[in-house]
Amino acid sequence: MASEKDLIELASQLRQPSGNKGIEIADMMNATNINMTIHSIKRLNLSTSNSILELGHGNCGHLSDLLEQSTNLDYTGLELSDLMHKEAQRINQSHIENKQAAFHLYDGKTIPFDNNSFDKIFTVNTIYFWPQPLAMLNELYRVLKPKGILNITFAERSFMQQLPFTQFGFELYDSEKIKALAAQTELQFIHEERQFESIKSKNGELVTREFCTVSLGKI
Repeated sequence: MASEKDLIELASQLRQPSGNKGIEIADMMNATNINMTIHSIKRLNLSTSNSILELGHGNCGHLSDLLEQSTNLDYTGLELSDLMHKEAQRINQSHIENKQAAFHLYDGKTIPFDNNSFDKIFTVNTIYFWPQPLAMLNELYRVLKPKGILNITFAERSFMQQLPFTQFGFELYDSEKIKALAAQTELQFIHEERQFESIKSKNGELVTREFCTVSLGKI
């Protein structure tokens, strides 16, 4: 059984990977969360020449899949983690050279782009760590273009509360809690879609994870 110190370290790495352990954690997250990421991307309904922002891209091993969804897509990634910023650039160097992608660091609070910059925005497994969720939703609304879509994909509270490390710095959510937050902004609820999947636990056992994508829009 993991010690409290180990659980705190794991929670910290999941929030902001760093050091040699961070690369291992990032590879694990990409493999474990790929279905959630693809679920979020597909529900953006990407079309030709869309500009896309992803909040918290990790190593961005999914970028090739995203760019295959339509033509002439323009991807921008934002990260807290300097390590993930560098890893994403390393893994996706060809997309950067082709001017299909750009990666930036940010402070987790202010999105460093102009109003109405992106057609589509998505984020997977980051909302647990937002220090000011309402302020972040307002920031996402600000940079989203009119008629744009914001997808927030997350593992349901009922699943997350079973994981021992989530007691250290995670704010857990269900779709009703996210919709209640969005109702305090100018974002409009579009729909939600949930899915169940089998994943391997840290002990190598198969467990069932319920996750959800909540889609919000800007009129």
